[in-house]
Amino acid sequence: MLKFFQNINGDKAIWAIAALLALFSFLPVYSASSNLVYVVGNGTTVGHLVKHALLLFMGFGIIYGVHKIPTHFFKGLSLIAMPIVLVLLIFVLAQGSSVGGTNASRWIHIPFVGFGFQPSNLAAVVLMIYVARYLSKVKDVQVSFKESVLPLWLPVFLVLVLILPANFSTAGIIFTMVLVLCFLGGYPIKYLLGIVGTGILCLTLFILTAKAAPDLFPNRVDTWMSRIDSFSNPEDTEGSYQIEKAKIAIATGGIVGKGAGKSVQKNFLPQSSSDFIYAIIVEEYGLVGGFALMFFYLFLLFRIVVVANGCSTIFSKLLVLGVGLPIVFQAMINMAVAVELFPVTGQNLPLISSGGTSSWMTCLAIGIILSASNKHIVVDKKSLSGIDENNPLEVLSGQL
Repeated sequence: MLKFFQNINGDKAIWAIAALLALFSFLPVYSASSNLVYVVGNGTTVGHLVKHALLLFMGFGIIYGVHKIPTHFFKGLSLIAMPIVLVLLIFVLAQGSSVGGTNASRWIHIPFVGFGFQPSNLAAVVLMIYVARYLSKVKDVQVSFKESVLPLWLPVFLVLVLILPANFSTAGIIFTMVLVLCFLGGYPIKYLLGIVGTGILCLTLFILTAKAAPDLFPNRVDTWMSRIDSFSNPEDTEGSYQIEKAKIAIATGGIVGKGAGKSVQKNFLPQSSSDFIYAIIVEEYGLVGGFALMFFYLFLLFRIVVVANGCSTIFSKLLVLGVGLPIVFQAMINMAVAVELFPVTGQNLPLISSGGTSSWMTCLAIGIILSASNKHIVVDKKSLSGIDENNPLEVLSGQL
C-alpha cells in the first residue's frame, strides 16, 4: 500500500479534493437511494451503495492510470478517439427514441454488467482535448475562419448535432465550453461571434424541424419547452414538481440540516440520488454542508488554474482548462438547478451523484489534469538536478 501511494504523482490538492468528494458521496447516495428502493421498487439500498462504490473504485483506477500518461500523448489520442466517438454517437442515435419507455438515444447498454455507457460524456472530454490540440497548433499563426472550418468547427458541430436530439443540456454545455476554450486560446472573437450566431440558427432550424415533423424527435422539444416554462412560471406547480420538492428540501434543511440519512423529501423527489442530490445534501447537512461542498468545487477550480498556469506548453495549459472547467461548470449548474436559478437540465453533480459514465468521465478529466501537473513537477525536479542548457538533447528531454 505504501508503494502504491509513493507512485501517486501530480497535484496533491486535486487528489485530496477528488478523494474527499468521493468519500462524502457515499452518505447522500446511500440515503437518497431509498427512493429507488421503496418508491420505484428498484434493488436494495445496500446494493445501490455497493454499485456506487464499485463505479468509484473503477473511476479512481482510471485516474491512476491516466495520470501516468505523458501529457503530449493526448494529442494523438484525440485524433484516434474522435472518429470512434462519432461512430458511438451515431450508433446510440440510431437506436431510436425510446426502449421500454426510457430515452435510448443516450445510452449503449452493456450486457451482464447492469449499467449503460453514455457516449456523449466521452465525446465531451475527447472534443475538448481535440480543440486544445488545434488551438495549440495555431497559437502563433494568423488563421482565417475559412482555414479553421474543417479542422476545428466541423468536428465540433458533428458532435453537437449528434448529441442535441437526445440531450440538449449536454450539447449546450459542450458548446459553451468550446467557446470558452477558444476564447482562452486566443481564437479571434469576431469568428466566435459568428459561430454563436450559426449555433443559434442551427438550434432554431432543429426546433422548427422537430415541430414540423414530431415523429423524428418525439417529445424532446416539448420536454425542453416545458422545463423552460416551469422555470419562467413558478406558479405552474404541475410543471415544476421536481423544483418544488427540491426547494422544500433546502428550506427545511436550515443551517445545520436534519442529519445524515434523515431527509424526508428523498422519498418524493425524483432523481434524488443523481440530478437533485444537492437538495438532499442541503436538507441533511444544511447550509453549512451546501456551502462546504461549493467551496470544494471552487477550490478545485483554483487548483485547475494553478496547474494550467504552471504547465510548460500551450497545449498542456489549454488541455487542463479544457477538461477541468467543465467539471466545475457542471457542478455549478447542478446546484443552480436545485435552488431554481437555472432550468432543469439533468446534469449530475460530479463525483457525488450516482451514475457510471458521468463519474468515469469526470475521473478521466481529473486524471488528465494530474498528468499535466505531474509533467510540470517532473520538469521542475530535472531542472533542479542540473540540465546542461547548452545541450539541446538534454533540454528537449527535460521538456518532454
